[in-house]
Formats: sequence, structure tokens, C-alpha cells
Amino acid sequence: MVTSGNTVAPFPEGTGRQRPRTQGQREAEITQRLIRFKRERFGRGPGDIKTRIVQDMVIVRMTDALTLQEEALVQSGDVDLLKKIRARLLEAGRPELDCILQQTTGCGIASMYADLCPETRERVIVFVLAGTPAMTAH
Repeated sequence: MVTSGNTVAPFPEGTGRQRPRTQGQREAEITQRLIRFKRERFGRGPGDIKTRIVQDMVIVRMTDALTLQEEALVQSGDVDLLKKIRARLLEAGRPELDCILQQTTGCGIASMYADLCPETRERVIVFVLAGTPAMTAH
């Protein structure tokens, strides 16, 4: 059984050995933890979220990523203000995000980049890790 924060999953019953979690397992755990993070911070999670680990990066794509208040900012033409607010909120959540990635990949955040497309209501975040996670194939 894999638990939050562990970097290993058990081998088949009776062997007593541990193996690294697969990339797919880690991506799924990051996705679930980011949904929880978004719900706690913004009152709702994204409509859909996809997470991919590529070498030393975690790439997250969220659809239907705006709250009703953010939709109002887009409608009034205040996209730049919305992007500034989102950037500050992301930076404020960095310690928690670093913890999520440290626990799921074994690597903390070296840097992070994000952008929001108001037309499609999508948001992309790229976390550059402070190392390359060791893992097994999907």
C-alpha cells in the first residue's frame, strides 16, 4: 500500500521488500494533492487537472481553473490583475507545494512558472525540481 509522502510501494505479499513507486502513481498522487490544495486555498478545485513528470520537471495543466470572482475580473478586462493575484497566491503557497512535491517525488522545488489563458480558462504550472526523481516505469 502506498501512503502519502512515501516514495515506495510494497513488493508482492510476503517478500518484505520495497520498490520505488511508478511515475503514474506519483503523477496521480500529485494531482490529488493539488486538487485538495486548490480547494482549500480557492474554495474549489479545477474542472480537470493533468500532471506529468518529465525528467526534473512537474508539468500541471488545469482546465476550468477560474473561480466566479476571477471570471468577473476576466469579463471586466482585468486579466493582468488576475494574473498578478494568482502569481502572488502561488508564491504564498510555495512552502506547501514544495512539501507536496518533496513527499511525492523526493525532490523539492528549484523554481516554478505559471500562466493563465483567460480565453480557454486553462492554467499551466511548471515546477522545476531540485533533482531528478528516481522511479520505475508506468
